Amino acid sequence: MAPMPTGRTWRFTAAAVFVLAGALFATTGLSAKGLDLRAASITDLDHVVRSERARSDDLQRQVADLNKQVASLSRQVSDRQVEQLQDEVDRLRDPAGFSPVAGPGLTVTLNDAPKSEIKKAAEPGGLNEDELLVHQQDIQAVVNALWAGGAEAMTLQGQRVISTTGIKCVGSTVVLHGVPYSPPYRISAIGDPVSLRAALDASDYVNEYVALAISNQLGYDVQEEGRLRFPAYTARARLKYAEAGVVTEPSRSN
Repeated sequence: MAPMPTGRTWRFTAAAVFVLAGALFATTGLSAKGLDLRAASITDLDHVVRSERARSDDLQRQVADLNKQVASLSRQVSDRQVEQLQDEVDRLRDPAGFSPVAGPGLTVTLNDAPKSEIKKAAEPGGLNEDELLVHQQDIQAVVNALWAGGAEAMTLQGQRVISTTGIKCVGSTVVLHGVPYSPPYRISAIGDPVSLRAALDASDYVNEYVALAISNQLGYDVQEEGRLRFPAYTARARLKYAEAGVVTEPSRSN
């Protein structure tokens, strides 16, 4: 018969068990990054979207405050070269999107098909669900058409669109400047309303989307605006590389 463990052995074994359990808890916490590892508990997507949007808005406010401080300090420098560079920055601020702007234009609204139609897509013989949802390329096609129509400035979901703006699909939402948005998607552009509408009508991709909108109950609406007011772009912008190319319009079926 094996000898019974002594009191000292029990104490050593218990301590080892506690240390091992603590290590497992710490590893689990690091793996989860502060989240519950049970997928079933992470179901409130709307709450996550709202939280991330609030966090992004707060960070953008901090960036705006810091930009104001930098601008104030820059203007206190009397060096002539610095003043010349600051004048050039000021001239480029408007076309780059870093100043607020107002004027007439258009608002284009894109929306998914009704939820009842999306549910039908799951039934045998139903439509492909992708044909009932707004995708990033749909939004990009409208944005490109409006730029081609002479848009002076643009917003998507109220956020200023500039040359480095990227539009990405993540699940059923669209992410813009790190913030997720759900449909409907509103693209507003300042410019001559007649020219902007003509550019939309001339876009093969937009016409294809409109045809699908009619047949599949997707949302497409164009409203003329007497006066739009856009805020300045205040987030960080960095363009590392750029290359001119030939613009080709894809097909929505691609």
